Amino acid sequence: MGRSRFQDILNEVKRMLTWSYLKGLVTNPAQLPFVALLILVAELILNVLIVERVPYTEIDWKAYMQECEGFLNGTLDYSKLRGDTGPLVYPAGFVYIYSMFYYLTNRGENIKLAQYLFIGVYLMLLSCVLRIYIRTKKVPPYVLVITILTSYRIHSIHVLRMFNDPIAVLFLFMSLNFFLDSKWYLGSIFYSLGVSVKMNILLYAPALFFFYLINLGVLETMKQLFVCGLIQILLGMPFLIVEPIAYLKGSFDVGRVFNHTWTVNYRFLDVKTFESSYFHLALLAIHIILLIICLPMCIQYFNSYCRLKYVQRQVQPQIDAKNLENKRKSKLKKEAKMKLNKRNEDNEKLSKEQEEFLQSFKNVLEKSTQKSQKPVNRPIDNENMKYSINFDIISQLFILPMFYVNFIGIVCARSLHYQFYSWYFHTLPYLLWSTNYTVIVRFLILALIEFCWNTYPSTDITSALLHICHISILFGVYKKISTELNMVSKVQ
Repeated sequence: MGRSRFQDILNEVKRMLTWSYLKGLVTNPAQLPFVALLILVAELILNVLIVERVPYTEIDWKAYMQECEGFLNGTLDYSKLRGDTGPLVYPAGFVYIYSMFYYLTNRGENIKLAQYLFIGVYLMLLSCVLRIYIRTKKVPPYVLVITILTSYRIHSIHVLRMFNDPIAVLFLFMSLNFFLDSKWYLGSIFYSLGVSVKMNILLYAPALFFFYLINLGVLETMKQLFVCGLIQILLGMPFLIVEPIAYLKGSFDVGRVFNHTWTVNYRFLDVKTFESSYFHLALLAIHIILLIICLPMCIQYFNSYCRLKYVQRQVQPQIDAKNLENKRKSKLKKEAKMKLNKRNEDNEKLSKEQEEFLQSFKNVLEKSTQKSQKPVNRPIDNENMKYSINFDIISQLFILPMFYVNFIGIVCARSLHYQFYSWYFHTLPYLLWSTNYTVIVRFLILALIEFCWNTYPSTDITSALLHICHISILFGVYKKISTELNMVSKVQ
């Protein structure tokens, strides 16, 4: 048994050293798991180097600590919780999480420890992101290596600025993983936790609502919405009891006007137009129109996901049972063979004449085999055959609509600040590899978007360029989805 185990390991090592396997590590999405591990190790090293060598610059961390300090001192009126940058504008989940950071980092003064905590946050986020890419098998490994490791702005947002956006996005990606595993209540809980940190997670809500409805039906959808709402009520309860209006207005202020100074996407507008309520209403109208156009296609994807999931639940137990039976038979066959070999070894040894006769007979057989040109039909070893159907690829029917609906919200955002890049950065490779653009065009769009987000302060040109890139992705994904759905309808 030990020799057989060693031989299996040796064969696996030889397979990993073949050119086809090494090439697959670069280009084959199915071989992403090993590359994902390398990405996480590289990110750990890279982020430690960033923390140790790149100077920290204060932006919002101090204000976060001041807001949480007011809460920890007993202030439950949201309108009175303030920091140097202004009033507290995030829901209660933010307050509890950053209050924990407040204690762990000696009232926010141990910046280095806070940065290392955020390295942990970033690695957890990357683990959730990479698990989705592994499940969907959509994007080649080299694309993720290049985009993830080379983004200056994303590393800055996570470990140099310690914004709350990455924490909200972490909860979002955790919820998506739970939904992929059909763990509905856990998915709803973590989705709501993401909303409790920052309300931008609500951009996913239109797609998630229909995903609930199609997969669970009306009654179960109401239960999931109840869970999401209950989480918000429980977290906000201390503030809702004292000043409910102040809490709701402060944490879920959909009409808040952003500062033009920090905008990345609308630098080319003058301040008056940027702050105009008509401009905001126009963006809202565009957002709704785009959702009306795209949601029917997303619903078709969800319907297909639901049907294929049903097939998986019916077929997978049969596949597992057949593989278990074959494994048992193979094990019994190996044990019988080992007993036979042991019995032969116990028999008397062959004489010299017998060994010479067997060797000559073997040589004759080998020569006759070489002369024969006819292929030999080998029997199929059904006992060693492993049956499988790759159901993981079904995940694409869920992930693309979710990423796409969120991206529509990004395109129609009234203002994008630099930390908002984390809202959709990790979805960009997936969206671009869901278009029919060439690889060169895809990388060009990724590079231009990174350039726009790394230009500080933003300029008229970079803002306009960012819109061009966004619209290109929006149109590219829409065109491919509509084409695929038209083909399916014709086949049906």
